Amino acid sequence: MNTFPLPSAARGGGFIGSMIRWFIMVAIYDICIGGIANLLGVSRMVACFIFIGILLIISFIGYIVRQKMAPPADQ
Repeated sequence: MNTFPLPSAARGGGFIGSMIRWFIMVAIYDICIGGIANLLGVSRMVACFIFIGILLIISFIGYIVRQKMAPPADQ
């Protein structure tokens, strides 16, 4: 547990920091969806659904791995 308070810049930077973070996230997602659309030759809407499906598969795999690594409750 961290007993020292973090400066505001380390917590996200306030409004300006959150806006910059949002713009970076949108740019990364746009590059991924645009890349999928160009690579597969589909529309950006279809590429968006493919991207969401990829994220769901990754999160499901992470969930399964976490369940297998977690100790049983009866120990």
